[in-house]
Amino acid sequence: MLRKINYVGIPTRDQDRSLTFWTETMGCIIATDRLIGQKRWIELTIPGAQTGLLLMTPEGQEDRIGTFFNGSLGCDDVQYTYEKLLARGVEFLGPPEKRPFPHVYFKDPDGNIFFLSSR
Repeated sequence: MLRKINYVGIPTRDQDRSLTFWTETMGCIIATDRLIGQKRWIELTIPGAQTGLLLMTPEGQEDRIGTFFNGSLGCDDVQYTYEKLLARGVEFLGPPEKRPFPHVYFKDPDGNIFFLSSR
């Protein structure tokens, strides 16, 4: 039976730019970077997490680029993480909010919006 989610997809126009953002800025680690047919398959691991990220846009799904990521990323301390990522140039939609629990929204280089919380 199901035990976990292996990875979640992040649609991207420019895989190299996204790879730089997610590794150098956000701290992910490359697990796989190879061609599968005509598509480049880039899987990243998040230190300490079971679920990884996939930087690839399936054929016909280009309209998903620059939309809201239907999920939530987690951290131990939203304020601390916000300050560190802000200093690294990450674009936020505003400062962290405390209610109903600490959270903040940020964008990746393709304009995808992510929810980050310490919940």
